[in-house]
Amino acid sequence: MKRLLITLYWDIVRQYRNGFYFVSVFVAALTALVLRQFDAVDWSIWWPPILLENLVINAFYFMAGIVLLEKGEGTLEAQIITPLRDYEYLLAKVISLFVLSALESLALILIVSGPAFNWLWMLLGIAGFVAMYAFYGFFVVSRYDSITEFLLPSALWTLGFSLPLLAYFDLWQHWSLFLHPLQAPLLLIHAAYAPLPAWQLAYAVVYTGVWLGIGYVIGQRAFYRFVITKEGVGRQ
Repeated sequence: MKRLLITLYWDIVRQYRNGFYFVSVFVAALTALVLRQFDAVDWSIWWPPILLENLVINAFYFMAGIVLLEKGEGTLEAQIITPLRDYEYLLAKVISLFVLSALESLALILIVSGPAFNWLWMLLGIAGFVAMYAFYGFFVVSRYDSITEFLLPSALWTLGFSLPLLAYFDLWQHWSLFLHPLQAPLLLIHAAYAPLPAWQLAYAVVYTGVWLGIGYVIGQRAFYRFVITKEGVGRQ
């Protein structure tokens, strides 16, 4: 636990020093300025899709940027020969990105539409989005060594992120959309503004947990395959 907390602290410090918080402040301010130009908008409907799209930057691309930065500086290689465990490395990244994303998202919501929402479901939904994006981002970026190699194919890796919005806006209803990992946290954000049937709320909580477990496993395996093995370092 102590290693995890220390790693988390330094991840937040590194993100701040490398401008991640400044980017978040700028994006939040610009987004809030644009959104406040719209009158008579039911924001309870629009926040779930807005956050689904907005958090791609904060989690998927920020995770990629952090990992590529560490690879370029050689600090990732140094970390894997320390007592730091794989899960501690991954969890510190996910938690630090959640802190950043929650601050930006909540500030944006409060500025645009105020505090009239259920904070528990909102935070759980944001956490679900961030963790899934971050684990997936690590799985993707771990096989690349530079930002130029990563950026172009990253568009293909993120193609399916918006599929849950088809059901959300009643553009296409099909049971298979409920299998999409992002459908569950999308419903949690929606539950922050409107009561959901008990089965949907249970599905949202349980399915989010299931995909967080899957995301952790694929992230850990990617760490071993593309980081540890590639560097020639073995672990018990």
